[in-house]
Amino acid sequence: MTKPLILVVEDDKPVSKLITTTLRTHDYNYIAAMNGAEAIMEASSHNPDIVLLDLGLPDMDGVDVIKKIRTWSNMPIIVISARSEDRDKIEALDNGADDYLTKPFSVEELLARIRVAQRRLSIMQTEQPQQGSVFTNGELKIDYASGIASLGEEQIHLTPIEYKLLCLLAANVGKVLTHTYITQKVWGSSWENDIASLRVFMATLRKKLEASPDSPRYIQTHIGVGYRMLRIDPGDRDEQ
Repeated sequence: MTKPLILVVEDDKPVSKLITTTLRTHDYNYIAAMNGAEAIMEASSHNPDIVLLDLGLPDMDGVDVIKKIRTWSNMPIIVISARSEDRDKIEALDNGADDYLTKPFSVEELLARIRVAQRRLSIMQTEQPQQGSVFTNGELKIDYASGIASLGEEQIHLTPIEYKLLCLLAANVGKVLTHTYITQKVWGSSWENDIASLRVFMATLRKKLEASPDSPRYIQTHIGVGYRMLRIDPGDRDEQ
């Protein structure tokens, strides 16, 4: 697998050095930026494969960098931030981040997140054809060939991890998938932080999928166990 070009956006010099040293040790190509303006310039001029982005930048909030990049590119953006509140994670994910890693983090976890981002296209190419060309459940449709999910006539704009979660649930419709099973499939591990991230991603996925997240039609939570996609009868129409 070809090593991607990674843009590291981090103004804390010790943290930036830790990340870049890790990347160099594992033979990744990288470029670095110390603030939001530099990040936007480097992203537009070098078109990196992956962005590692701190939110607390000296000149602008990292969320604004995400918004700007998303006006022209779908390059994977992995947030690395000391902000650990769910609302901060949800704001970043809602605005286009693909993943969220909380400081302090381990080198092994950082590398795992990068591998997930790097594998996303090959995973879509190898796993989805086995599931059939189009999945339909009520008004929900997943076109695996194009990698697009829609609800009725409206396309749902999903991050790669949200899309992978949706495909995993769809492939096991009617079955309860445990937290461990899901995190193993999505992140390749079941670290405690992965399970916390799973809750955040499921919340953002529900906001995009459910007319009323408090009364879900598609994704059911089994508290303390995991999640299940409900099978909707073809004749059942949304009463929301």
